[in-house]
Formats: sequence, structure tokens, C-alpha cells
Amino acid sequence: MGKKTSINDDHELSSLATTIIATIRSSENGKSMDIKDMRTAVLTTADLVFDKSSKKVFKSAVKLLEKDKKLSLSSEGIVKLSKSERAGGKAKNKEIEPQSENEKKKKKDKKRKRELKDIGDELGRDDDDDDDDGNGVDSGNSKNKKRMSAVEHGDDTNSTNPEEEDAQHEENKDNIDSQDKNKPCKNNPQGITRLFLGNLPFAITEPTLNSHLKDCVTHVKWITDKATGKFYGSAFVEVRNSKDAAMCISQINGTMLMGRPIKINYAPVRPGEENDWPPRSRVITGGKVANSGGGSGGGQAGGSGIKAMSAKPEGCCKLFIGNLSYDIDDEGITKFFMSVESELKAVRWLFHQDSGDFKGCGYVDFWNTESCEKAATLNGKTLLGRPIRIDWAE
Repeated sequence: MGKKTSINDDHELSSLATTIIATIRSSENGKSMDIKDMRTAVLTTADLVFDKSSKKVFKSAVKLLEKDKKLSLSSEGIVKLSKSERAGGKAKNKEIEPQSENEKKKKKDKKRKRELKDIGDELGRDDDDDDDDGNGVDSGNSKNKKRMSAVEHGDDTNSTNPEEEDAQHEENKDNIDSQDKNKPCKNNPQGITRLFLGNLPFAITEPTLNSHLKDCVTHVKWITDKATGKFYGSAFVEVRNSKDAAMCISQINGTMLMGRPIKINYAPVRPGEENDWPPRSRVITGGKVANSGGGSGGGQAGGSGIKAMSAKPEGCCKLFIGNLSYDIDDEGITKFFMSVESELKAVRWLFHQDSGDFKGCGYVDFWNTESCEKAATLNGKTLLGRPIRIDWAE
């Protein structure tokens, strides 16, 4: 599914406003964010193209929230939630917690009533069959009364063994109850379990990503170009529960993965997406590429070498280069390609439009197609500690 280019009605504008509130609540301090950082996170979550139209709609949503006194925007560009909105998030959290405890208490009481009934039936049988041991002592009835008293106080030694309960919990830990999966928690008041990951290395694989996220990932969707299948260096992931999502935001966001500081944001499932997320397959891509781990695709995540490149255009003299170290410069890339006797004609680095930060990629031109072909053989080779990603460009 490609990115939307615009928002056409008030409902979707309201949905974007809701996403803005959720994004600020899930920020580091839970109450404020820089407007540029927030815009990037919100438009990414809403799956909108970064253009003038989407930025205009974002601005309208912010103004709408300002008008409703749900947030304020300072002259320094800091967006801050109103106290009522911050309190609103906490109130929702508090409302859900007691409900969960009440449900547990009801189940426990119901279980005890069943056990009491069973013991009562046994008491009845014991009274009929063995009222006395011959010495004036009602041994059977006494035992059962003691057991009944233990059950009433939750101390029945014949109930489930704690060790057995732990073993059962371990066996079923991956089958988390849906109520607990999206349960609000600290740093995640909305109980979100879908995350957006950006600035990923092009050589990333699902096992490597899952290991970096402490093995909490259940599904991965690599984001790729719909037409060419080229990996964009970003993905959506589903994690086991809301606590794992909060852990990724608070502990893993900004950490180095294969030489890149990864970016992690909450990406709540929007209305209408419930049937499509999480996906049926554990690992999928957004374009016409093979699964991660190599193969003949259009430069998918996990690909390396010539086989991971797209088809070469006739007479091609230009290459795309990605997964570059932020320390790369003209001299460094020139020497790299000269190692296979490919002389550069020109190099063009790519930068983020909003921040001006280097994207870690660019384009290089060669004097002829033969030099371009030699340079392409370096795809996947290490440059400044990182496997370079190369593909043909027109």
C-alpha cells in the first residue's frame, strides 16, 4: 500500500489530531515535543507523503488542537500538552487497572466457590459413610472442615502447585491474553504495540533486528519502494505487549545498530487497519522483493552483493550508494572505488530537507559504463566499518 498524498475530510483531520496527542504522550517526558520532531513522527505514523500538502494539513491539525485548548505552541517551536490532556491519559490508565484486578478477583472467588462446593459434597459423603472412628472422634469430617477452612482463606495445599503454575506460565508466555497485550503502562498510556523504526542499516536482517530489540518482535514489515522494491531503511514492527513497546522507546531508541543510531516511535494502528495488522506472515516487505536474508530481489533488507541489485539499465554510468558511515567524504568514496580502478566523475550526497542532516546515502557518476560495472562489484563490501549498499541508478 503506497503512502497517502492528502487528507480529504474532517474525520481524517480529527484522526491526525488524535495521533498528535498520542505522539506527545508517548514522548520522553510525556507532555512536550519539538514541533519538527513531532511532525516527522506523526506524518510517518499516518503514512503520509512528506510534501507541502501534508505539512499544511499537519499545521491545521495543530491549530485545531490549539483552538480546543488541548495543546500550546511556544515561539521556540515546542508543542506542549494541556494539563487536562496529560491528566486525561493518566485517568484512562487508572480506570483500566482496577478493572483488570477486579476481573482477577472475580475469577479467583469463582474458583474457590467451586472448590467449596466439591468439598461440601465430600463432607456429605463422609457423614454418611464414616461419622465416627469408634472413639468418639469425627476424623473424616474434621479433615474436610480443615481443608474447607484453608480454601476459604486461600491456603489449600491441594490446589495447584506454585511450581506447576510457573511452568504453565512459561509455556504460555508467547500466547499473551489480548487484555494484557495492550494494557496501558508507564511511558505507554495508550497500550500501543506497533512501532515505527527508522535509520536502519540496509544490511539489516530480521534475526539481527529482533536480537537488538531484546527478542520482543513478533512481526516485521520492511518498508520498500512499491515499484522497485528498494529498501528504504525503515520498518513497522509488532512487539509482544505494551511493556515491550515502552521498553523499546525508553531503552533502545537512539542506540547504535550496525553503526547507525536507530529511531523508534509509537505507530498506533489507525481505524480500518485492524484486519491488516499484524500481518499474517512474521516477516513481509512492502514491495516486490524476496524475504530478508539474500536472494534475487530489488535490494531488500538483508541483501548483499550483485544478486541483491536491481536490473542494470542499458549503458548505466551512475550508482546509488547507501548504508554509509557519517564520516564518509569525497576523498574517502573516491579511494574506495579506485580500489577496483573505477574513477569517479562526480558524487552527490543526500541530506534531510528539514534538518539538513546527512542521510547516509548518495549518488556517484562514472566516466563510462565499464567503470560503473567494476564499481558495482563492491556492493556489500565494508567501507569505514559498514557494508556499503550499491544499486544501479538512471
